[in-house]
Amino acid sequence: MERKQGFFSALEDVVRGLSPARSRGKSPGRSRSPMSGLLRRKVSTSNSDSLIARSGSLRPVGETLTPLMEGPDPDGEEIGESKRLGSGLGQWVRGQLTRNPSVAVNESGCAGRRSDLRLLLGVMGAPLAPVHVSTTDPLPHLSIKDTPIETSSAQYILQQYTAASGGQKVQNAVKNAYAMGKLKMVASEFETATKVVKNRNVSRAAESGGFVLWQMNPDMWYVELAVGGSKVHAGCNGKLVWRHTPWLGAHSAKGPVRPLRRALQGLDPRTTASMFADSICIGEKNINGEDCFILKLAADPRTLKARSEGPAEIIRHVLFGYFSQKTGLLIHMEDSHLTRIQSNGGDAVYWETTINSFLDDYRPVEGIMIAHSGRSVVTLFRFGEMAMSHTKTRMEEAWTIEEVAFNVPGLSMDCFIPPADLGSASISETCELPHEERGKPVVAGHRAKVAALEKAHPSSIDNLVWKVEI
Repeated sequence: MERKQGFFSALEDVVRGLSPARSRGKSPGRSRSPMSGLLRRKVSTSNSDSLIARSGSLRPVGETLTPLMEGPDPDGEEIGESKRLGSGLGQWVRGQLTRNPSVAVNESGCAGRRSDLRLLLGVMGAPLAPVHVSTTDPLPHLSIKDTPIETSSAQYILQQYTAASGGQKVQNAVKNAYAMGKLKMVASEFETATKVVKNRNVSRAAESGGFVLWQMNPDMWYVELAVGGSKVHAGCNGKLVWRHTPWLGAHSAKGPVRPLRRALQGLDPRTTASMFADSICIGEKNINGEDCFILKLAADPRTLKARSEGPAEIIRHVLFGYFSQKTGLLIHMEDSHLTRIQSNGGDAVYWETTINSFLDDYRPVEGIMIAHSGRSVVTLFRFGEMAMSHTKTRMEEAWTIEEVAFNVPGLSMDCFIPPADLGSASISETCELPHEERGKPVVAGHRAKVAALEKAHPSSIDNLVWKVEI
């Protein structure tokens, strides 16, 4: 059989162990990735006629390939035929994920760049959905009798969404999923009570990177995201959500197990429908020329209390979904959560984080509609204390999805094991709030350095359309 070209023809090798953990294994002091359990996995080659669906084509699997090199080899050698990657994107993303962050350099503006990078990755890297849902829970049946009109309308809209996304039968046949994408992030605006500082050259200041996302039933996921030489990886084994950042190390998240928000951004319609199962319809709105129904979901007090910690109390977390009346698909998502931090003997400080995501370029992958691009606008608003002491930071992200696959052979529960150095204590999401505002301390918290890159990595995603609303 002729050996196929391109990244996706090597997906079987990816499942067998081609994860960022492979090159990290030689680096001391790094935690063991849950994907490293795939290194010695042997995939059967008996079923040579089986197909894996990817975004845009079908490729045969079952052929045994030499494992590809995920990144630069420390010995300067190449393994197998790593240069065979047709588009080069797969190797570029692996290079982003496996690069070792360098020690911060003492140059003008470096501290501000590190601070922005930490804020970008901390807030936008791997946020979670508001509430716990399970893909094994069936969607509620459409009921009109003795049901409030807001609830029955939401149920009807979700049934239309499920049908538009490919249908429940097709979605229920998915046991696991894989997605790879590229992105840009930037802190575009910083506002205080007396001045507004805008980033005039957004394209040049944007940090480029990539991410890889794996999902498996029930309720397991793992994501690695690398931007600007720093990396965040997070995962869930169905019972525990954990995350690893350069500044906090490995830690578990407080509160119940929740889905990754990035998966709700047009990558996982079944989990999205389950997320809005208890929502209500609150009206209509026109989004970019499309009339949409608005569904609202609010986290319950018990979940909010479980996510709170010490002086930091999460007051509310609300998610809005905007479903197109024309296509039935989710085209806009907004969630906002408000946190109250009470200092010792002082006034309370409030942080409101709002994330607006716009989903575009829906295309079918094995019968399931997947959003292949989008952008998010994040506003971090701090107020309280004195009347004129507010600050507001605006951040933006644009992303594209390059590879999508369902029912990847060889993926198992071992791929989602938490890192061995995971601490016993959980950490609230409030730890990612800024610890300083341009050098002025505002919130006491964890102190750590953020790794920065000595040289800017050559961008291979210049064709990404960057939209800025300032």
